[in-house]
Amino acid sequence: MSMQVTAETPRPRDASAALEARAVQVIPGGVNSPVRAFKAVGGGPVFIRRGHGCTVEDVDGNTYIDYLGSWGPLILGHAHPKVVAAVQEAAADGTSFGAPTEREVLLAEAIRRALPSVEQVRLVSSGTEACMSALRVARAFTGRSKILKFDGCYHGHADSLLVQAGSGAITFGVPDSAGVSAGVAAETISVPYNSLEAVRAAFAAHGSEIAAVIVEPIAANMGVIPPAAGFLDGLREITRRHGALLIFDEVVSGFRYGPNGAQGAFGITPDLTTLGKVVGGGLPLAAYGGRREIMEQLAPLGPAYQAGTLSGNPIATAAGLATLGVLAKSNPYAQLDRLAAQLADGLTEAARSAGVALQVSRVGSMLTPFFADAMPTDFDSAMKADRTKYAAFFRAMLDRGVYLAPSQFEAGFVSTAHTDAEIDRTIALAREALTT
Repeated sequence: MSMQVTAETPRPRDASAALEARAVQVIPGGVNSPVRAFKAVGGGPVFIRRGHGCTVEDVDGNTYIDYLGSWGPLILGHAHPKVVAAVQEAAADGTSFGAPTEREVLLAEAIRRALPSVEQVRLVSSGTEACMSALRVARAFTGRSKILKFDGCYHGHADSLLVQAGSGAITFGVPDSAGVSAGVAAETISVPYNSLEAVRAAFAAHGSEIAAVIVEPIAANMGVIPPAAGFLDGLREITRRHGALLIFDEVVSGFRYGPNGAQGAFGITPDLTTLGKVVGGGLPLAAYGGRREIMEQLAPLGPAYQAGTLSGNPIATAAGLATLGVLAKSNPYAQLDRLAAQLADGLTEAARSAGVALQVSRVGSMLTPFFADAMPTDFDSAMKADRTKYAAFFRAMLDRGVYLAPSQFEAGFVSTAHTDAEIDRTIALAREALTT
């Protein structure tokens, strides 16, 4: 690449520092979600005041090419005009009713059209709520108590799921959380991702007790790690044979990897699916759904209780519907894949030229650069990545106007607002950062 790039000197982040000083007095750690604190990459967090397209601007006036995308929801970029218009229109009619609205039905119908495995769906407000509710329904349907998950996969912060958790938990080097009782943890079996042998062993020991296997079909919370060939098919076969349910956590991959999620791309039919991020268009909305006979365990039809005052919020459903509508009309997935591949290949070549061991793991428009000699395939191999090098790279890129995930163990995202120009500039800035 012949493009020459000179990084602009960022303005001092004095306003961000001042806000952090105020925040730590009134918010634990100064943040409302741990990874935002920048503890894994050093320095204080950047406070953002606005975003547009593929860029964000901090409170000091610095602009960054954004590959965080609010941790995945903003597949259309920031402040997409159709999403903004839908939100404004909905808000003008009222912000919350605690009663059914038409948009809830429309969004549920859109989800069912996209995911044939989902015959009925319940809307909630967060991915954590979707996953914990799906597990409750699975236990109610099977009459069993144990669940099986995978080391390094993250399904929200419900107690039974913070056993070998990923994402922010890995960042702080504490894969389990204080406050989770031994009794709750004992109901969760955690095995290595991509290991069918470990799954078979778990079912051999506890098969009659396991209500469900919950898995990210594309791991995105120990960094992006794809499923090994045959892994998802094997999970489907094992769970069917033992009478357990298979839950795909598509909070990240749903409507991100393709119009039919990872399950459509890999040709697997799970019993239950959890959704979040893209499905809410950047507002607090998530969903879980599956076979009718399973979902009918939910109150008011069945004995499994789950409720939420803001579930199906009219503004959130408006944002979700607008986002899914744009995706359905434009079908941007091939273009997203091309741009993400261009970025991954460019980062890999930049590192090779600089003599730096870097593996860029990518699935569709999701990617993670690992400073490692070999491509990670599971939690243990991901943990071998050099977090000190990632932190240095993160800071160097931030100072050059590129906003990456402030953790080695998170996904980066390309949006429809990114163009070849931003990708090429990012690669050139990465080459500069890796050689200085």
